[in-house]
Amino acid sequence: MAKNVSNKPGQKKPDSIYTWQVESETTLLAALIAKLTDHKRTALKSMLKYGQVAVGGVPTTQFNAPLAAGDKVTVNFTRPFVVFSHPRIQLVYEDDDIIVINKGSGILSVSTDNIKDGTAYSALRNYLKEKDPRLMLFIVHRLDRDTSGLMLFAKSREAKDAMQHNWNNMVLHRTYVAVVEGKVEEEQGVVKSYLGETSQYEVYSSQDPSAGQLAVTRYRRLATANGYSLMELELDTGRKNQIRVHMKDLGHSIVGDRKYGAKSSPIHRLALHARTLDFVHPMTRQELKFETPIPARFTALLTVGGK
Repeated sequence: MAKNVSNKPGQKKPDSIYTWQVESETTLLAALIAKLTDHKRTALKSMLKYGQVAVGGVPTTQFNAPLAAGDKVTVNFTRPFVVFSHPRIQLVYEDDDIIVINKGSGILSVSTDNIKDGTAYSALRNYLKEKDPRLMLFIVHRLDRDTSGLMLFAKSREAKDAMQHNWNNMVLHRTYVAVVEGKVEEEQGVVKSYLGETSQYEVYSSQDPSAGQLAVTRYRRLATANGYSLMELELDTGRKNQIRVHMKDLGHSIVGDRKYGAKSSPIHRLALHARTLDFVHPMTRQELKFETPIPARFTALLTVGGK
């Protein structure tokens, strides 16, 4: 349990913030009533309605939101929390050290020489500036522009360095899902090769160790129908375009990935999604697990009349 009062630039009075961890399974309103006994039920419902309550760092107005033991509830008695809003990015989790998002397909993780704005990084940076101009944001890892799914950012250099310098030990489990062309005969297997890159920024695969960096992808077929296969993928290494190149090596390019051999694009996007992210928090050392649903457009490809 913690209480924090902080002066923020441009505000007339400081925020009065109260934070605690839920001890057992309950719902949000029930947790508020049990903890804030000096507040009437109507006052608590009003604070919920106007965005003054957050769970796991994310503001919510859902009074019956389910809570598990260990979930962190934060109440701002002074004013509503700044709410992150973006049509293609969902804020999944936020605390003092990290942010987890679900990034949409078609959005760059960070800026390039040609594109500075409209990235996941810039959207989050603007959000944090609105909350407090002193807040910072650091890239921990990246997703390809056309890959959707879970992505981690750090709010301090210490958190960033802790994750990046010990990535393989800090990240306990990370899986992707993809829809590939054709029926993958093997239920599971491993693709291993050395990845290099041409002057045109196209990644290629080789069995020659001198050709590039070692890349290992483990796959499991979840379903197959309609000339497509739904795959679960895990990376032993995190190389650029690794999954895309290795699915091409397997003879089953990812749907919509014309750069790496796909013949069609029925859902008008790359059918690759970072579905789960399980890691050790860089500062608290607690294990955090996040999971997103398999995109509906992926599963539709494997159903009758889908697409």
